[in-house]
Amino acid sequence: MDVERALQIIVADAERGNMVFPTHAELALSVKRMLDDPDCAVEPLTRLIAAEPLLASRVVAMANSVVYNRSGRRSADLRGAVSRLGFNTLRTLTMAIVIGQMANMVRDPTHRALAARLWEHSVHVAALARVIASRVTRQDPETAFFAGIVHEIGGFYLIARAAAFPGLLESDLAAWVGEREAQVGRFVLHALDIPENVMNALEVLWSGYLAMPAASLGDTLLLADYLAPVESPLAELTGMGRRGMAAEIEQQVDGAELSAILADSADEVAALIASLKG
Repeated sequence: MDVERALQIIVADAERGNMVFPTHAELALSVKRMLDDPDCAVEPLTRLIAAEPLLASRVVAMANSVVYNRSGRRSADLRGAVSRLGFNTLRTLTMAIVIGQMANMVRDPTHRALAARLWEHSVHVAALARVIASRVTRQDPETAFFAGIVHEIGGFYLIARAAAFPGLLESDLAAWVGEREAQVGRFVLHALDIPENVMNALEVLWSGYLAMPAASLGDTLLLADYLAPVESPLAELTGMGRRGMAAEIEQQVDGAELSAILADSADEVAALIASLKG
């Protein structure tokens, strides 16, 4: 398998916009486009979300979670759930639906298992990023939540295209790390009209450089990626797993303090993960 040649073709196809999102994700993408409209109103938004049962159920579940429902009073009211979550959190949920369905459209059983693990990793990173943003880096938690969900979208595109290159995902993918991953990620995220501040954070993630002290949205993603209990299967295939970052992170972040924060917020992280996975 000529890995470099295969990756060149995949990058070129992504640049041309040669990407197909799952049919079932189209309604979720319509919701995202409505959310991006500055004149978006709650009533028509609620009607559109109601037309996508999976998204509607996730919206209600998250609104009832301990993260967004401090009173503990559960409700099945979709409009109330939409209002409680706000547009930023709803954007994250719509992208979670899109990416989850990208994983489900992979046909090869081995590749499908990789996509499922990558989705599991993404969900954990998103939940941890929200907590780290709130308690460590002081970034906007909802933006960090969104960035965590989309941070591996280039990897999902790679897995989706792998069927055209037999043996690719069984090869050494060291060439994927760095610029190839960043190139594909940029093209796919551009097609989805991802905000510039999130794109900038992902550039930091792709570079792998953690600032000292950790303070930016990019630093937030790097920490969440390292701390996620489920590692990206693509990191394992590239031989560039997070273990190489351990010493750097331990030098720059107080490990005891970070561990205490994560322990205190374990219920919050678990609730976010459950809401995203459905």
